[in-house]
Amino acid sequence: MTPKLILASTSPFRKTLLNKFNIPFLVASPNIDETAYENETAQTLVERLSIEKSQAISTQFETGIVIGSDQVAVFKNEIIGKPHNKKTAIAQLTQFSGNKVTFLTGLALYKIETKQVLSTVEKFQVQFKTLTPEQIDAYLEAEQPYNCAGSFKSEGLGICLFERFIGDDPNSLVGLPLIALNRLLLEWNIDILLLQK
Repeated sequence: MTPKLILASTSPFRKTLLNKFNIPFLVASPNIDETAYENETAQTLVERLSIEKSQAISTQFETGIVIGSDQVAVFKNEIIGKPHNKKTAIAQLTQFSGNKVTFLTGLALYKIETKQVLSTVEKFQVQFKTLTPEQIDAYLEAEQPYNCAGSFKSEGLGICLFERFIGDDPNSLVGLPLIALNRLLLEWNIDILLLQK
């Protein structure tokens, strides 16, 4: 029998990514406090929040596997948040110009029946091109990525900001590392390819 998969996220981007697996799944909002603890590292933060998201909605269902994910951008050992406005977005992209930004994406699976947890953190880097103020302004006017960590949408026009990607799975940059997800599901003997029959 196909296990019930539940995505603990209302992100349309994560939903689109999970659709690549070509199997049915449910979506639920985890609604948790995402504030970092004092002195918490970026890696610990995304792993903890992924686990908390997966556990937060488990009470809404009797069975199934919940997928939780969380992501932060890190530049010069500082966590980069969402800019929320154009001025901050200009400052972020100006800082990133010609530099590398690291994205850490936490991923957790929570089995409701047994309360088992599997989790991992995927690292992915983007090398920014050297950008002119005019390019930054034109990009921000076109896409207005003010609710995106790092001030860009790699799944859209933001791709023009980069020189190259460095990492195992470009899906993790969008917010759901599918290669890692497939690997974790296989640990529980859930083979996405065999579910296609």
